[in-house]
Amino acid sequence: MFEYEIVTAVRSADLIREAAAYRTARAAAREAHRASSPNQEPRRPVRAFRSRFTRSACSAPRTA
Repeated sequence: MFEYEIVTAVRSADLIREAAAYRTARAAAREAHRASSPNQEPRRPVRAFRSRFTRSACSAPRTA
């Protein structure tokens, strides 16, 4: 039973280390991608701009 607990603890520690390395690599890749993109600003959803435009277009005075 004691050997099983040691093996389980070691495996758990290995998985935690592996997950931390994976997260670090993903974060580095994300930063590299962000740095290589032409527009470094975070992307905003189009919906927000669209709703602003429709509000201003609807409230604009009409000329006939």
